[in-house]
Amino acid sequence: MLTKKQLDLLEFIHRRMQKDGVPPSFDEMKDELDLRSKSGIHRLITALEERGFIRRLAHKARALDIVKLPNALEQKFSTGAKSGFAPRVIEGDRVDPPARAQAVETRGVSELPMMGRIAAGTPIEALAEISHHVSVPASMLAAGRAHYALEVKGDSMIEAGINDGDMVIIEERNSAENGDIVVALVEGYEATLKRFRRKGNMIALEAANTAYETRVLPEGQVKVQGRLVGLVRVY
Repeated sequence: MLTKKQLDLLEFIHRRMQKDGVPPSFDEMKDELDLRSKSGIHRLITALEERGFIRRLAHKARALDIVKLPNALEQKFSTGAKSGFAPRVIEGDRVDPPARAQAVETRGVSELPMMGRIAAGTPIEALAEISHHVSVPASMLAAGRAHYALEVKGDSMIEAGINDGDMVIIEERNSAENGDIVVALVEGYEATLKRFRRKGNMIALEAANTAYETRVLPEGQVKVQGRLVGLVRVY
């Protein structure tokens, strides 16, 4: 499963190679994806390489080659479709909650979309699409609110009782109170699970593990994507 940013970058590289015969520069990629620095492009390139979609070529300028495309892009380029591929994401491009993430309740059990992994540690790229659905007790959910599930990756919230591999239940919302544990989108493309605190025009994302430092960011670089309301642990 690729993230939206990974898909966007792969499509941009593919289009440029079809047009010019060479991939775009890292500066062009950064501008196309509206990232603040090339370090984000390096992370996206590494992720695409690890998943087998591209490879880096030694001793060659702009040394990238596309190995394969995901099905969605294959179909798009083979049919000449003009409309952009829009995977479901936590922020921005998602389908409205009632159609995408609203829980379906049957006999006290609700089916929630599993949106992939969320980092409880170093932020990972924002999640792109629903991988499957999971069953949770309906009593965990707020009536009339949209929810989704995430698998926790990392140990930065262990002192709050959230362990690596746990499944967290998130109420979808774009605001939070001080002390809430939230899904936060950092700089538009990295997602993390942290405790939220507002300090003037700054947002502190606090870990619950003394091995991790608190990140303090301008409020414009942090978007709340949801609030933790439950946790499911499988032994």
